[in-house]
Amino acid sequence: MYIEVLKSKIHRVTVTEANLDYIGSITIDEDLMKAANLIEYEKVYVLNNNNGERFETYVIKGRRGSGVICLNGAAARRVLPGDVIIILSYAHMEFEEAGNFRPTVIFPDTATNQLT
Repeated sequence: MYIEVLKSKIHRVTVTEANLDYIGSITIDEDLMKAANLIEYEKVYVLNNNNGERFETYVIKGRRGSGVICLNGAAARRVLPGDVIIILSYAHMEFEEAGNFRPTVIFPDTATNQLT
């Protein structure tokens, strides 16, 4: 039996930009992606702490060290710059494997979106 479990979590980062005219996705600083074990084009869920919105999109790399968190395309309507969000990804795995699996969870500084 396969189950879906939390794989990666970026807990509380601040949205720096919202770009409605992009084709869609979330741009994440490459340093945060690496620390959270996320890869480009991976499906993620975004939870907006400011307004309760929850939606899914995919990741694209942002400039390393920039702290960028930019929602693009239609997702840009679900956030405002300055909103604090949580970014999650999940993985499917065998039940037995899931029992021993531990997700990667990072806690960036919400003022800078940098790891401390």
